[in-house]
Amino acid sequence: MKILHVYRTCYPETKGGLEQAIRYICKGSTDNGYKNTILTLGDEDKEYEFEGTRIIVVKKQWEVSSNGFSLKLINKFRTLSQEHDVIHYQYPWPTGDLLSLFAAKKPTLVSYQSDIVKQKLLKLIYRPLELIFLSKVGRIVASSPQYAASSINLQQFSEKVDVIPLGIDESTYPEVTQEKLEEWRATVGEGFFLFVGVLRYYKGLQYLLEAAKISGLPVVIAGDGPEKGALKQYIQENNLANVKMVGFIDEDDKVALHRLSKAFVFPSHLRSEAFGISLVEAQLFSKPIISCDIGTGSSFVNMHDVTGITVEAANPHALSEAMCLLHKDKDLTDRLGSSARQRFEEYFTSKRYTDNYIKLYQSLV
Repeated sequence: MKILHVYRTCYPETKGGLEQAIRYICKGSTDNGYKNTILTLGDEDKEYEFEGTRIIVVKKQWEVSSNGFSLKLINKFRTLSQEHDVIHYQYPWPTGDLLSLFAAKKPTLVSYQSDIVKQKLLKLIYRPLELIFLSKVGRIVASSPQYAASSINLQQFSEKVDVIPLGIDESTYPEVTQEKLEEWRATVGEGFFLFVGVLRYYKGLQYLLEAAKISGLPVVIAGDGPEKGALKQYIQENNLANVKMVGFIDEDDKVALHRLSKAFVFPSHLRSEAFGISLVEAQLFSKPIISCDIGTGSSFVNMHDVTGITVEAANPHALSEAMCLLHKDKDLTDRLGSSARQRFEEYFTSKRYTDNYIKLYQSLV
C-alpha cells in the first residue's frame, strides 16, 4: 500500500513534535511493507529518501501567517495523489485543504492536531474551505478523547472521528554520557523544574516565570522562539537567578536535562496546545509533570495525582504550589514519576501509534 503524506514541513527538514509524529508513522509502516511519500514545502526543490520514506520538497513561493504556498505544489500533488492508495493530511494547514480540491479520488484521512485559535480574522475567511475539506475527508483523527469532545469542529463531524494518541520511539533517543551529564550539572545543577519546547505565546511561560519568582525554586527553560526576548527581559527585571534559559538544545542535551531534573513543567494555557509531545518525553524519562487543565490532550497525557499534578491555567500561584509540593515530597515525586513511565508504555509508544494508523489505513482501503 502506498501512502501520501501532505504537510507544510517534515522530519528531518525540521524537528518539531508533529514532524516526529509523521516520521514515526512512516518509519513504522515502512517496516510493515508500506510505501510512504511526504510532500512538503522548503527553501529549495529537492527529493531524497530518509528511513525508507521518499521526501519531496517543493520550493515555497510565499507565506501568510505561517501558511506557505507554491503554485508548483498543485501539479506535484495532483500527480502524486494518482500514484498513491491513501492520502494523509494534517490539520491545520489551509494549503493542504486547498490541495485536496485537486486530489484524485482516493481514500483520505486527516490528523487533526489543533483548532485554529489565534488567527480569528483569517479563520473567518478560511472557514468555507475548511468546511469543504472536513466534509470530504474520509476519517478525522483526534489525538485525545478530550480534544475530540471539546473541539467544535470535531463535534460537528463526530461520526467520522477516531482517537489515536501521539507516540514516540524510545530507540531514537541517544544514551547520555557521564561527561554530558557532568557538563550540564556544572551549568544548571540538578533537581530543577524543566521546560523543553518552542517559546510560543500559548506555552504560558510568563506564568512559569511568575511561579519561579513566588517559589524561588530552580527552573530551566530549554528552547527558542518568538517569546524569547520578553522572557529574558522579565528574568532580568525581576533578578530571577533561579531561572536559566539555555536556548535550543540537541537531543543528547535534552536527555541529560531530563535525567538531572526533578519534574517537567508544562504551563500551556490556551487550546492551541492540543497535546504536547514533550509531556510524553517526560514520561519516557519517568518524570512527574505539572500541567494546566485546558481541556485538551495535555490532560489525557498527564493524569492528576496519577502521573503528575494538573492546575488551573494562567495561575502562577497554583503552579508555584504544585512545584513546592513536589520539591518537599520526594515519595510523591517518585510515585508520580513511576506511574508516568507506566502510562507511557501503555499509551504512547511509537509501535502502538503506528499500529493504530496501519489499522485505519487498512479500513479505508
